[in-house]
Amino acid sequence: MEFVLLCSNRSEFLWLLKISVLVLGLGTVVFMFRSVEFNSIMPELPHSALNDQTLKLLPEEHLKNLFTYDGIWLFPKNQCKCEATKQKRSYNFQDAYGHSELPAVKARRQAEFEHFQRREGLPRPLPLLAQPNLPFGYPIHGVEVMPLHTVPIPGLQFEGPDAPIYEVTLTASLGTLNTLADIPDSVVQGRGQKRLTISTSNQKLLNFILQHMTYTSTVYQHHRVDVVSLESKSSVAKFPVTIRHPVIPKLYDPGPERKLRDLVTIATKTFLRPHKLMTLLQSIRMYYPDLTVIIADDSKEPLKITDNHVEYYTMPFGKGWFAGRNLAISQVTTKYILWVDDDFLFNNKTKIEVLVDVLERTELDVVGGSVLGNVFQFKLLLEKSQNGDCLHRRPGSFRPLDDFPNCVVTSGVVNFFLAHTERLQRVGFDPRLQRVAHSEFFIDGLGSLLVGSCPEVVIGHQVRSPMADPELAILEKTYSAFRTNTNDQVQFKLALHYFKNHLQCST
Repeated sequence: MEFVLLCSNRSEFLWLLKISVLVLGLGTVVFMFRSVEFNSIMPELPHSALNDQTLKLLPEEHLKNLFTYDGIWLFPKNQCKCEATKQKRSYNFQDAYGHSELPAVKARRQAEFEHFQRREGLPRPLPLLAQPNLPFGYPIHGVEVMPLHTVPIPGLQFEGPDAPIYEVTLTASLGTLNTLADIPDSVVQGRGQKRLTISTSNQKLLNFILQHMTYTSTVYQHHRVDVVSLESKSSVAKFPVTIRHPVIPKLYDPGPERKLRDLVTIATKTFLRPHKLMTLLQSIRMYYPDLTVIIADDSKEPLKITDNHVEYYTMPFGKGWFAGRNLAISQVTTKYILWVDDDFLFNNKTKIEVLVDVLERTELDVVGGSVLGNVFQFKLLLEKSQNGDCLHRRPGSFRPLDDFPNCVVTSGVVNFFLAHTERLQRVGFDPRLQRVAHSEFFIDGLGSLLVGSCPEVVIGHQVRSPMADPELAILEKTYSAFRTNTNDQVQFKLALHYFKNHLQCST
């Protein structure tokens, strides 16, 4: 019995063994067949041979061919050059100065340029980068390019899960994309186009390509924003690229001794008040004998002024208050303008140097003083609205001015102020406002001018009294008639605010 069972068990074992060997053999054949079939379907990975090669960038000559416009290599570099050709002359501007004076000129130029940069918020902060997250790292903000220029895109990175092949696509709408990586076109497709695709099995190579991506502005545009997308499978990231020209500096040379006369010009507008104007000039010369004074006059009869430091410009009769201010400031060639009315009076508290110090050390564009204690400070608060904005004017100031505890930041000041010439000229005075206007200038400058007030700098005001001289009395009477703010003029200003400033109301 035991023998029969043993034989039976042995036969069953041999049968199971044969079946197992057969199944294993068939599985091996199927696996080999499927492997051959899979490999024949999958595309060849052309980048596999790159795994062991050194990652490198395109040579400079190749880059020059990629990013050249009209013969100029518009790619970031440490130092630009102006090279002459047979068709184009080259000018080296510093050659206009003598060899001995050039070092001092360079020092003054650099100091003025640094002041300009502080006020313009330059240089811009570095781009803000998002760390790799599902699965991209990319710049959130701060990528800027000049029109027709090329700029590297910082912070691009891929940290996704492992995959047999990585495919990343970048898409722009206002420019083209490229990479500085020296990689075959089989890996990077779409160089110099709006859509670029990277396909590789090597994540290190992918990140090398991404870290050297560039954006090229291809159409001359001013202050546009392109949104570049970065895609891989179901993941999408987008980031902005700002296209704009930097502000060209407009610097004023204060001269080797940096004297006040080389920094400040006094400007005023006069009308039918020659006696007031002459009194103002006499008071100026008591404290500032060599400062240039520019006068715009739209009176009937021109004046004879013998002061060598006065520039006197006549205008058609009654041309207007703001038109005269425009004429006066248009002739200023110094860094700062001190604006005064023609009936003001300089005194020992009229310290222009104090106001200069404030503008030199802060980002203010305009700083006012006080007229016998009247600072006329007011705040302008704007509410945006679809059909026109709402403007609210309130007395006072917003906050103290940093480093100047006796000064404040506000929106508008009295008609005695020191201003950066370039900023004042940029806002200008609306010549349609002919008779009575003041706050209208600060409304036009809202968002462009940073205004402060320092009441410690005081200017006087001439006494208002009846004129004993009959001719002067007639002039004063005529002046008063022009000075009156009529209802028609008020309505005109309201209409101007509505249309020009897109305001619907004010309080």
